[in-house]
Amino acid sequence: MATDSERNAGWTPGSATTDQYEYRVLTLSRETSRSDVRRLLTEHAEYGRWELARVRLFMGGGRKVWLRRKIIRVARTV
Repeated sequence: MATDSERNAGWTPGSATTDQYEYRVLTLSRETSRSDVRRLLTEHAEYGRWELARVRLFMGGGRKVWLRRKIIRVARTV
């Protein structure tokens, strides 16, 4: 098992390896228009601070969209 010093040896503030995200997966049917999808994703980005992580387009025309946002940890003060 690694010690604390070994685990944190490569740690730097703001490095990509220390970022933690929460994800939301949206499944959109083929009947959903592109303008409706654009509006939906824009609302999530503006009001929920979500960003587009991945989109998968299926053979039938359905879409699966992964949105992510950074988890902000607040340091406890006493």
